[in-house]
Amino acid sequence: MTRVLIVDDHAIFREGMKKIISTAPDLEVVAEASDGAQAVSTILNEPFDVVVLDLSLPQMSGLDVLRIVKEKRPALPIIILSIHPEEEYALKVLKEGACGYLNKECVPDELIRCIRKAVRGERYVSEALKEQVVDKLLGRSVEKPHDLLSDKEYQVFRLIVQGIPTKEIAYRLSIARPTVSTYRARILRKMGMSTNVELARYAAKHDLEI
Repeated sequence: MTRVLIVDDHAIFREGMKKIISTAPDLEVVAEASDGAQAVSTILNEPFDVVVLDLSLPQMSGLDVLRIVKEKRPALPIIILSIHPEEEYALKVLKEGACGYLNKECVPDELIRCIRKAVRGERYVSEALKEQVVDKLLGRSVEKPHDLLSDKEYQVFRLIVQGIPTKEIAYRLSIARPTVSTYRARILRKMGMSTNVELARYAAKHDLEI
């Protein structure tokens, strides 16, 4: 029996996922978490075969949970389930180690297929995302400014947008304060902006998970 952990801050949605997953005889939801900190603690202290993780969580974002867990338990399959469209986050979370990305509007069978593929060590990619990847490889897609950022630059970008001071960013990311300033300059240059306020407006406009 495949042991599944569900992480979502909405109890009604967790109940819905449990009902969907319970229709599969080989899958069982054995635990739930409602925020990022609880998710990390649960994952690191209990055995699971796969995690279904929301991006928008209290206390700690799903993206941060993904990074922490992948550092501690790199072999654990994690599926991201989110309200955000694939074009905004799918490629980024796959690069961070997720094995699949599903929109919350997906059909029940798709969720079950994704979980089963994840447990087999495979990645689940929707047809729409496959087309996006092909377009990117062939140079047919137009990248959004934030897609140009490296992983570390994106981490700094997220903290800047949250209004975190330079000193605190340096502490959280274990880098020097001048390095934070260097990253900030790169971010502004790549995104064609000049102030933190512009970065914050951009994040809000594109509904980025910060």
